[in-house]
Amino acid sequence: MFRIVNKKELNSSVTLLEIEAPFVAKKAKAGQFIIFRVDDYSERVPLTIADYDREKGTVTIIFQKVGLSTNLLASKEVGDTIRDFVGPLGIATEYEGYKKVAVVGGGVGCAIAYPQAKALHELGVAVDVIAGFRNKDIVILEEEMKAVADNYYLMTDDGTKGEKGFVTDKLKALIEGGNQYDAVIAIGPIPMMKFVSLTTKPFGIKTIVSLNPIMIDGTGMCGGCRVTVGGKIKFACVDGPDFDGHEVDFDELMNRNSIYKEQEAEMAKTHICRMDKLAKELIH
Repeated sequence: MFRIVNKKELNSSVTLLEIEAPFVAKKAKAGQFIIFRVDDYSERVPLTIADYDREKGTVTIIFQKVGLSTNLLASKEVGDTIRDFVGPLGIATEYEGYKKVAVVGGGVGCAIAYPQAKALHELGVAVDVIAGFRNKDIVILEEEMKAVADNYYLMTDDGTKGEKGFVTDKLKALIEGGNQYDAVIAIGPIPMMKFVSLTTKPFGIKTIVSLNPIMIDGTGMCGGCRVTVGGKIKFACVDGPDFDGHEVDFDELMNRNSIYKEQEAEMAKTHICRMDKLAKELIH
């Protein structure tokens, strides 16, 4: 069992948990992920490692409450335990040879962009961070990002905080303004990563994206996380999760990720209704 040692609500739908997992923390690197299971009857869910502390033996995960399992996980409190916390899985991000990098995060994807920016900063690489959100109410990790970025650019769709516009608007302006990036790392919703890749392609800038397909075992055996990259089938759990954004078939990925949306919504609705009913019974 893995104990929760810290919990923080970053906004109304995003939760940070610090988990006691010394063996995972010992080998974790930016870009890798874990698979958790809340209890014996829960599904296996992958989450990218947001941070780790080798001395404390803890791993930090940041996630959005979107379905049954993430709502169950978010209901846990400090001192509670979860059944499984397997990792680190996947291939860590490679940074060799980089002098200047733009890290682009969208929404809760900023939780994964942060360790990338932090790792680059610790290597002495110049880092520009572009963080995008729908509005000011869901902005996360602003101070943490600023601490590891040479330049931090906050974009909101409605202009309620930072600059109004999309991350691609700022990225294109920075490139056209003379910034010579060795690479762009984009992490966030699939459409965002797709359009970041389309933005950088005419400039010939290497673009790395972190993919989040449907995943089950995390060891390359089930084939559930297959993605098409450069016309070839890859498995995100063992070949990734990082891939060349200019070669990913994003449309196929979006279609595959939406297969179970109706079932997921129904399960989440049923679970929340049961939790509400139980809470009312306990109160009365």
